Amino acid sequence: MNKKIKLIYLLFILTFNFSCVEKKSTEKEVYKSESKKTSETDTLKFTSGIRAVFQDSKGNYWFGSLQEGVAVYNGKSFKYFTVNDGLTDNQIHSIQEDKEGHIWFNTQTGVSSYDGSRITNHTKSSKENYPNVLPNQDNESMTNKWMKSDTDLWFEAGNKAGVYRYDGQRLHYLDFPPQKLLNPYDNLFAVTDISIGKNNRIWFGTYAGVFGYNGSNFTIMNDETLGYDRKIEPLHIRSILEDSKGRLWIGNNGIGVLLKEGDSIINFSSKQRLIHPNSKRNGEKSPKGTLEHVFTIAEDNKGNIWFGDRDAGIWKYDGHNLENYTIKDGLTNDFVLSIYEDKNSELWFGMADGSVYRFNGNTFEKQF
Repeated sequence: MNKKIKLIYLLFILTFNFSCVEKKSTEKEVYKSESKKTSETDTLKFTSGIRAVFQDSKGNYWFGSLQEGVAVYNGKSFKYFTVNDGLTDNQIHSIQEDKEGHIWFNTQTGVSSYDGSRITNHTKSSKENYPNVLPNQDNESMTNKWMKSDTDLWFEAGNKAGVYRYDGQRLHYLDFPPQKLLNPYDNLFAVTDISIGKNNRIWFGTYAGVFGYNGSNFTIMNDETLGYDRKIEPLHIRSILEDSKGRLWIGNNGIGVLLKEGDSIINFSSKQRLIHPNSKRNGEKSPKGTLEHVFTIAEDNKGNIWFGDRDAGIWKYDGHNLENYTIKDGLTNDFVLSIYEDKNSELWFGMADGSVYRFNGNTFEKQF
């Protein structure tokens, strides 16, 4: 090989190596840039409201906000995830964990999961535009036949009259049985809350009714089946819970809490005289001491039922007596968005102003 050819070959090798180094350097810069998007703080920075609280199998606490994405707390600091990190939306409705330890987020516009290193979207319409979709995952998955198992994860489906079911492998969209429209409003049967029942039944609360599914058939409750006059007392369901006794609690935005016990259904709020005499039984603001706008319901390990009201704070029902906790008891505001009992049987409360409280058995202690 003459000197000229050797020189050309050497220049080629140097150019190739430099190109590889430059590429590797760029990849590191991209990784660092991506990492910077997922910021960390030593205090919770959310101000738009805490709609979901969840403790995972590792003991980390997850907080879902109304407008600012999700944060995870490891006991020392908070790490944040938003649409910039892959979430389908910054409004978080619920948080769950699957058997593999992946964390799932039900957002306003879809379903995302986090495997500890990356966020995957499961409900986007184009694999080309959203390459993080799981292999063999059909986006907006085919409408499948209804079925259920004990390990399923269930999710709201935005404005659709149906739900998403994750069976451990795939996400399936399921339509509810067709329903008669009782008024001209849109999205009447969009899901607002989900409760796993104690008797092999799962309950889906929608704005205009309840769907209960046991693996083979549906139980359906709406204004018509419950005997309500939609023009006077319209259902506007925001929360639902089947408790350990098999009672079904249905929280409404306007007419309070309905209680289904066996074949009997009563207006619990009315029975407890917690509907104001002058209430218009709609979305208008209610005075203190009422239970008319119930956005979250939970049961603690002692069997107490807890209600989070939009205008009247926190209510606790022990089966006989009701206690009300409001600003006078140290809360920063009276709008409760979420109630969650962790693995240590401690109750957490997410508020509309972004603050988080924990109940110590007597008082509410502000955590963040």
